[in-house]
Amino acid sequence: MALLELKDVRKSYGYDENKVDAISHINLTIEEGSFVAIVGKSGSGKSTLLHVMGGLTKPQHGVVLLEGNSLYDMSDDQLSRYRRRRMGFVFQFYNLISSLNVIENIVLPIHLDHLKEDHEFIDELLDLLGLKEKKTAFVKELSGGQQQRVAIARALAMKPAIILADEPTGNLDAKSSLEVVELLKLSQRQYKQTLILVTHDDMIASQADRIITISDGQIVGDTDEK
Repeated sequence: MALLELKDVRKSYGYDENKVDAISHINLTIEEGSFVAIVGKSGSGKSTLLHVMGGLTKPQHGVVLLEGNSLYDMSDDQLSRYRRRRMGFVFQFYNLISSLNVIENIVLPIHLDHLKEDHEFIDELLDLLGLKEKKTAFVKELSGGQQQRVAIARALAMKPAIILADEPTGNLDAKSSLEVVELLKLSQRQYKQTLILVTHDDMIASQADRIITISDGQIVGDTDEK
C-alpha cells in the first residue's frame, strides 16, 4: 500500500540566470512499512527532496500525498498539526532544548498539541533506546549518540506513520552511527513505520530495503525498479 506519493514535483531557488533546480520532475511512490535510503553527492537535492516529502519545503509545482492527504493543499496550521501527529523528524543536529531534561525533550511534541502522554509507550521507548537511566539527565550530560537517541525518541513519541531522517549520523563516530541506524531500523519494524533516510554513507544505505539515488535534482537510480 502506498503511504507517500510525489507527482511531478519541482523545487527551484533563485531567478533567471541564477535559478537552480533543486529537484526536478520527481515522480515517486513509497510503500507503507518500507525502509528507503536516499543517496547522492552534496548538493544533489536529496535533503530538499526529504524536506518536500515532510511538508517542510513547499515545491513550486506538483503534488505530495501522505496517507492520501495533499500536504500543500493544507493551511499552515493544518500542515503543522499534521506534521506533529503523523511525521517524525530526525536531523543531523539534534535540535534538543538544553533547558529541558531527556523526558521533557521527548514529550515536547505531545505537549505542543495539548495531548495526554501515553506513559506506558514513553517508558517502552526509553527501554528500546537505552535511555531509561538517563531520563532526568540534561543535554549537556549526554554524549552525541545519546542525544541522537533522545531525538529519535522525540520523533517517535507521537506514534507517527513515517520517520524522515536527514543525515542522522553525520555528527557521530562510526560506532555511534551504526547504533543509531540499528535503533531506527528496530523502531521501524517494531512500530510498523515507514523510514526514509538521507545519507552519504554507502554502508548505511545498504541496510535499506530500497535505495534511491539523486543527481542534479533528479532520480537517476532506484533499486525498486525492475
